[in-house]
Amino acid sequence: MVQVKYGPKKNYSDKAKFSRLGYSTRFLRHANPLSLPLTRQRFRCYCSDQTSPSVRKRVVSGVQPTGSIHLGNYLGAIKNWVALQITLPYDPQELRKATRDTAALYLACGVDISKASVFVQSHVRAHVDLMWLLSSSTPIGWLQKMTQFKEKSRKEGGENASVSLLTYPVLMAADILLYKSDFVPVGEDQKQHLELARDLAQRVNNLYGGRKWKKLGGRGGSVFKIPEPLIPQVGARVMSLTDGRSKMSKSAPSDQSRINLLDSKDLIADKIKRCKTDSFVGLEYDNAERPECNNLLSVYQIVSGKTKEEVMEECKDMSWGTFKPLLTDAVVEHLSPIQVRYQEITAESAYLDKVLTEGADKATEIAEVTIRNLKQAMGFYI
Repeated sequence: MVQVKYGPKKNYSDKAKFSRLGYSTRFLRHANPLSLPLTRQRFRCYCSDQTSPSVRKRVVSGVQPTGSIHLGNYLGAIKNWVALQITLPYDPQELRKATRDTAALYLACGVDISKASVFVQSHVRAHVDLMWLLSSSTPIGWLQKMTQFKEKSRKEGGENASVSLLTYPVLMAADILLYKSDFVPVGEDQKQHLELARDLAQRVNNLYGGRKWKKLGGRGGSVFKIPEPLIPQVGARVMSLTDGRSKMSKSAPSDQSRINLLDSKDLIADKIKRCKTDSFVGLEYDNAERPECNNLLSVYQIVSGKTKEEVMEECKDMSWGTFKPLLTDAVVEHLSPIQVRYQEITAESAYLDKVLTEGADKATEIAEVTIRNLKQAMGFYI
């Protein structure tokens, strides 16, 4: 049973983890979040961690449910849970189907419902409630400086960009802070969003926490916990098959640039066979002039379960003609059980509905406590 709240002390093998799936969300217990390297660069630590090492920790992150989930999402996001949002135009019918498909893929990728709860974010209204409350304390200048807003608004034509493109980092912050998470797994392109969430948490704590909250009948102290970043060393950023310097993306025009989790064996083989490589002799990691080589070796390392040293010893003298079939077999073998389980889950519509409903109930119970505390601290009549 999953409890995303602080309960009896347990060891690190029983950590609690929470993740938001764009508009679909899930709870997941993480074996040991502290075993992943923490990067504090560009993050200001506003509080000391006085938590006993035997107390359960909470982790929050997410993935976008639009489009087909690809190998980059799985290795860099579903495995490490990067927080993303829907902010661009979409097809309502397709979004509905994609949300269920994404939840099914979460389960197929190994989320154990005896230890985890999956739910649709829009079924827990506390997410938008907290977003609105946080918006009242968010300087608009903070949002206008967000890199993704500037880049995506340019693509959308400036004035034609939606308001949600500007404000979605506040929703992302709400997703994180709603569950008082200790850690947030992030990729390099999401660190700025976590920094905003941390800044907002500290701003609210300064404005409404401490003695001010206590005078209003609250417990006092910090309203929000300041989450720490978790940045995985491997798999955090899987690159495009057609350009080793660009991230593998659902929005890329060419499907050839990515391996989707539900691609057939033949399609995977064709994409890897045609993927961009180079004319250097042998294979190697970490050569800035060979981004495609580094990317493909990293993918092979993760899906094969081998260490970097083992991969290097095995592949250093290989040609691309020898390595590509090896990579193909490893990817197909790794994705095959996921595809089989996905078909089983999608064939049982009632089962998936039950999983999502139960997950939403558990999330709502926890989220409403956070909303009540913040409203009390802000002086709302509750």
